Amino acid sequence: MNIENPSFFIGKGDNDGFISFGSGQPDLPPPKEVYDILPDYRSFKYGLIQGQANLREALAKQYPNANPDNFVITNGASEAIDLALRALYQPGAKIFLPKPYYYSYPHNVYLARMEPVYYELENGKINFETFKKDIQNCRIVLINSPSNPTGTIQDLDVLKKIEKLAQDLGIYIISDEVYKDLIYERENYLLENGNVLTVNSFSKTFAMCGFRVGYLYAREKAIIKKVIDMKNHTSMNTNILGQEMAYEATKVPRSRIEAQTKIWKERRDLIYNGLRDLGLDLWKPEGAFYVFPKMKNPSKVVSDLYCKYKMIVYNGVWFGDSERVRFSYALDAEKITEGLKRLKEYLSKEYKEN
Repeated sequence: MNIENPSFFIGKGDNDGFISFGSGQPDLPPPKEVYDILPDYRSFKYGLIQGQANLREALAKQYPNANPDNFVITNGASEAIDLALRALYQPGAKIFLPKPYYYSYPHNVYLARMEPVYYELENGKINFETFKKDIQNCRIVLINSPSNPTGTIQDLDVLKKIEKLAQDLGIYIISDEVYKDLIYERENYLLENGNVLTVNSFSKTFAMCGFRVGYLYAREKAIIKKVIDMKNHTSMNTNILGQEMAYEATKVPRSRIEAQTKIWKERRDLIYNGLRDLGLDLWKPEGAFYVFPKMKNPSKVVSDLYCKYKMIVYNGVWFGDSERVRFSYALDAEKITEGLKRLKEYLSKEYKEN
């Protein structure tokens, strides 16, 4: 079976005995508060292109020295990245992407009519000396920490060096921080300065993937204006009911988020130790909810596990790494344990013949 990209698995999940380690969407429920508005919600007219004022005001309180005009509410983080790239467009510009990368990044760059170039992560980390040399002549660098697919976070001193380097060179940073609340080792470090565009969403922290509420935060007013102008002629306003539910999510106590992060960390330990016990080589995730073990012939692994063991995993080739397979652990411990049992059986049978 030829499985070419993750879209093959859309709509397939824990049905008919399948266990999905594929899609990165939380199985934990959204906060109850986001549903409490539904019986009385009656606003169904067009909303503001930039995003509803109450949500932008709430977000501004989460960022130092920010104001509501620094934000545009988007259809998930994906639209925020797309708009950010197009707002910064220059003919022939090079965009510096991590490798491995989230599988849409190169496509986002090509669709924005620019050229992707890559900085190779070493054990999931940025080697700053190599990074500093290779970033020359780039217009934008994209940072994803915690990372999808690696689950690693970048070291604080490296992030601070990148922040200064980009400012000195006049290079924009797009910081994809959709997993910033799912870090196990330390607090998130917010990349700042006027050349930084921060992307985030309510999908991962609040398990609101299908609501498609994300946002772009930027200090530079000209960028925000360009983004609003483009959105005005493309998607127009983001779903206003989703925005109102996202606004309610901003009121959720931090302790709720910390309690969920504890669950993610327990699952991380379960799958990481389980894969290590099976003899697989992988980095220990420090955030997000992915593990990225080395496996030979990933395309065959993905096909075999799906067809013979009712397991969904993602091919590392889709993320720019032909020697790994991505497992999402956004599923409960019982399913993770059962999946590890099936994987053990596969490794002892078909895999040794790859």
